[in-house]
Amino acid sequence: MSLAIFCAVLFAALLHAGWNAIVKRGGDTLLTTILVTGWAAVLSALALPWLPLPAPASWPWLAASVLLQVGYYVLVARAYQAADMSLSYPLMRGCAPLLVALAGGLAFGEVLPPGGWLGIALVGAGVVGMAGGGLRGDLRLPLLVAVLIATYTVVDARGARLSGNAPSYTLWLFLLSGLPLPLWALATRRARLCRHLRDNWGRGLMGGFGTSASYGIALWAMTQAPVAVVAALRETSILFALLISALVLKERIGRARVLAAALIVAGVVLLRLG
Repeated sequence: MSLAIFCAVLFAALLHAGWNAIVKRGGDTLLTTILVTGWAAVLSALALPWLPLPAPASWPWLAASVLLQVGYYVLVARAYQAADMSLSYPLMRGCAPLLVALAGGLAFGEVLPPGGWLGIALVGAGVVGMAGGGLRGDLRLPLLVAVLIATYTVVDARGARLSGNAPSYTLWLFLLSGLPLPLWALATRRARLCRHLRDNWGRGLMGGFGTSASYGIALWAMTQAPVAVVAALRETSILFALLISALVLKERIGRARVLAAALIVAGVVLLRLG
């Protein structure tokens, strides 16, 4: 992986942690998630006229990803209602890199060197380790989210490669996946949505830009480098989430999570060297 791609994916990780923090801090996490997805759809609609359509071969993958992304947004909102970001975020993201590595080998025939596998394993172990004592709780929701993350990552990596234009594929994805939740909210809780939009439109706009830019960079990187390596490197967003949790959300960060962060850094170094 070149240094430029490496740095781009790290920036995408920062953006990803940022939009998750916006959802966590937005009060009603479901409505804030709806604002984020809605703004992402609006921004995508404004940019799409300047880009070509994705190649037809990518459309079935795009359709499948839209369904997966809508489910992901709903479950993320539910997870943040139940636990701190510093607990739920690592649990949701921790298993995904290994799942992607396994699926990527089958889907793309990518063969990673031993150092790459070790780096992915260290990143995954560190991310899960961030959850600390939370591993004693109910793992069903975070594990379900991890499976969704791994699934849509592999689906979108294939779709982006077939599209011929990763930015166009990404924007169509955010346009189509960003419409169902706002339309549902308008039909079922219009007054609450309008009040939330009035008070939090800025957060939603920043989150919409953050989520679309973050994933767009990651998908572009997956057309240039092994999917498993990019997916694992993107999960370094947990390091940024840890800092945001401590400095912005004022959540307590224990020694175990700092040690887990060291595992992630070690894994990132191995991925870069590989």
